Amino acid sequence: MQAANSIIANNKDQIQKEVWTDNEAGQPIKIIKATSDTEEGVMVANSIFEIKMNEQLRNDAFAILYRTNAQSRSLEEALRRLNIPYRIYGGLSFYSRKEIKDLLAYFRLAVNPLDEEALRRVINYPHRGIGETTLQKITLLAGQANLPIWEIIVHHSHYQLGLTGKTATAINNFITMILSFGAQLNTRSAFDLAEYITKASGVIKDIDEDKTIEGQARMENIEALLNAVQEFVEREPVAGEETGEVRHLDQFMQEVSLLTDQDTDDKTDTDRVSLMTIHQAKGLEFPYVFIAGLEENLFPSFMSINSRADLEEERRLFYVAVTRAEKKATISYAESRYKWGQLTLSEPSRFIDEIDERYVERPARAKWNRLTEEVKPKSPKPSYPPKQVQQSANPAPKPTPPPAGNFKKVGSYQKDAPAESAATAGNDDYDKIAPGMMVEHATFGKGKVLSVEGSGPNKKASVLFESVGQKQLLLRFAKLRF
Repeated sequence: MQAANSIIANNKDQIQKEVWTDNEAGQPIKIIKATSDTEEGVMVANSIFEIKMNEQLRNDAFAILYRTNAQSRSLEEALRRLNIPYRIYGGLSFYSRKEIKDLLAYFRLAVNPLDEEALRRVINYPHRGIGETTLQKITLLAGQANLPIWEIIVHHSHYQLGLTGKTATAINNFITMILSFGAQLNTRSAFDLAEYITKASGVIKDIDEDKTIEGQARMENIEALLNAVQEFVEREPVAGEETGEVRHLDQFMQEVSLLTDQDTDDKTDTDRVSLMTIHQAKGLEFPYVFIAGLEENLFPSFMSINSRADLEEERRLFYVAVTRAEKKATISYAESRYKWGQLTLSEPSRFIDEIDERYVERPARAKWNRLTEEVKPKSPKPSYPPKQVQQSANPAPKPTPPPAGNFKKVGSYQKDAPAESAATAGNDDYDKIAPGMMVEHATFGKGKVLSVEGSGPNKKASVLFESVGQKQLLLRFAKLRF
């Protein structure tokens, strides 16, 4: 409670008061720092799994709070992979939301036009003049002829359905559109085709015309889905894949199917982790609360940072989130997120720094000798929960750390590079990063390069840092010095 009071004390427009509780003093607020929102989801899910096992708790002892509904996607996927049941309080799970099911239906038709469930869902969405009466005629004839609906509409003139004028044109345009999606299935990456379908189908235009708060939330969900596709495209190769192999939309849909095929709507099962926006959490309390996405322009929202009144309202919302925890609150943030498929850097929320340090538990720094031990190659695909890094019993000789301040920055952001290196530290320096090299990251500190893959702006390096362990970095954003 003292931590919450130290937060709200930063508001100027407030009635001066100090909230207290009869409960025993809770644990310090833990801070989780992740490199991406996907990793954030994994770290939050792993923390829940660990606390649950160690304390022998039920799932309903935990809640995950976030600023916007679209943030639930990465959290849900991480929980699913650990088989941790959850419920979206006051709403639907990410893949059950209408706009997501609509867009996924188009993806499914691109893979298989005979998917009748998907076809029925979007044949007239967005509205294109194919009415319910027309669809009933097509369905009736398909049943009588024992043929797929797709077969009937493709050859509607042959089956003499009597479709003329605008209706016939609408059906022909729909057929052409779906066939064009399928024709690009193996020539475009999953993200490129998904983005194209989102625009060509008219889905994005239809949602953009809705200027309500609900419309904005739907647009955020569409963005989150496209971000998921891009993350899938850029993820490390799995067993059987070659480095640089392009992933296609049908592969993404297989993964989505695996994530969602065990969905149930069992209202009687109350032993689930609760996921909800912070607004929906008012009046509720849970023993363990995780507050995700504490980043500038996300929480506080980018719409609030130019007004003191709006910013203070965001701070009150953060105060509400922290006070939902009866025993322990955990705050997490990601250093990068995808925005419409483009990876962007994120800054920790100003609210984190406003918490009195006496009530904060930051990640402990590991010892330097972790870098001097031989590490086995990273598994192609992380396990859930992640296994500990395997290390050799015979550590290599300890290297001499490079002198402080004698690193060269590598990356596209050079604002704080030393004057003598600013002119030369650019994309050409990617090729100079090699396994075994000692590097320094502005956030993670010193580390040892384990492996390097890719080329140009997509070049990645796996680095073992003394403070946070092994990280996979995209070099154009990493700003490494060596």
